[in-house]
Amino acid sequence: MDSLAGINRQRVILVTYVIAALDITCLFVQFSITPYLAKRLGFDTLWFGYLQTTVGVIQLLGGPIYGRFGDIFGARAALSVSCMASVVYYVLLAMTDSATMLFIHKIPVVVMHVIPGAQMVVADLTEPDRRADALAKLGLCFGIGMISGSTLGGILSTRYGETFTASIAAAASLVNVLLVLNFIPKHTKQQSTQEQKETKSYSVFTRLMRYPGVAKTFTVKIASGLPSGIFQVMFSIIAINFFQLQPEQNGYLMAYFGVMQMIMQGAVIGRMTSRYPESSLLLLSVAVASVVGLAQALMANVFQFCFIVIPMMFSLSMFNVITDSMLTKSVPATDTGTMMGLCASVQSLMRTVGPTIGGFLYENYGVPSFGVIQCAVNMVVFAFLFMDRRKEAIKDS
Repeated sequence: MDSLAGINRQRVILVTYVIAALDITCLFVQFSITPYLAKRLGFDTLWFGYLQTTVGVIQLLGGPIYGRFGDIFGARAALSVSCMASVVYYVLLAMTDSATMLFIHKIPVVVMHVIPGAQMVVADLTEPDRRADALAKLGLCFGIGMISGSTLGGILSTRYGETFTASIAAAASLVNVLLVLNFIPKHTKQQSTQEQKETKSYSVFTRLMRYPGVAKTFTVKIASGLPSGIFQVMFSIIAINFFQLQPEQNGYLMAYFGVMQMIMQGAVIGRMTSRYPESSLLLLSVAVASVVGLAQALMANVFQFCFIVIPMMFSLSMFNVITDSMLTKSVPATDTGTMMGLCASVQSLMRTVGPTIGGFLYENYGVPSFGVIQCAVNMVVFAFLFMDRRKEAIKDS
């Protein structure tokens, strides 16, 4: 099982998908608890923003280190650490009865990077020309987890309370630990562990940014992803205050998100990545994100938002799959885990600055401001990518 040549790659990938889906289910169960628990403990919008920022800072620090840890010590060790941290995280959440404890229970997120770990396994075990499709299927697992976690979390927290719901998430995370230990090989890379350790040079992160196209794609990932990331960070507040949703209603809305993401990941993105160049699909996702921002600026109720979710999920899913695929193809196979860790740190960066920026925008300019900024930023990114593509075409001709 420890030898790459002696494993059934398809079985490992399938189990990895199961682990990812179960992890996301637990995550969205938690999303059904935390905003309402925070409100019950006396948190206002500002303090909830501080809580989200704390999570972002902790994950921002842990993401790149976790990715490098996976490259050096292997997939099984990396995923085991993440899943065990998830167990501790949900146990602490079940014990939370004060504002201080709500902050303390976030500490394990420093190594809670199951999705980047799963992405590392999938990237290692698939050929470059099939990687985008394989990562899209991993996104399909995200949709499944979003549906099951949101629905389950809303129902359980409404009927049985936050403690019981968090305990269920802890038990499911323990199942993930067992799946990792029994089905994930120690190493999923072609190189031996010693060869991987030799790649720990002077500054691995600086070195990765020097590969052709990495810095540009990474910059686009941050710039285009930041506005939508701010909206996602603030969505729990928007759902409670702007849409006036109860926990169970919010769970159904998140489940609807999951259905849309499953459709996009399962029926749309995989087919498009096999037919069109990644650079064209990246342009398309940014253009759609700009239109989505304009629609968000004009929306007035949750019914209108449900229509906006369709193109929003398309652009988000396509953008994340394409940028992750492009970045992992741009670096050596020994560094895919580190690159996935850096990609995860982008999400953590959004959680770090998102609550502060989002809280300011929400309090001073309202929900439409999120859409206006998303539209404007993505228009600029689209222009940059379009001009860069034209320059490359002229150079090749």
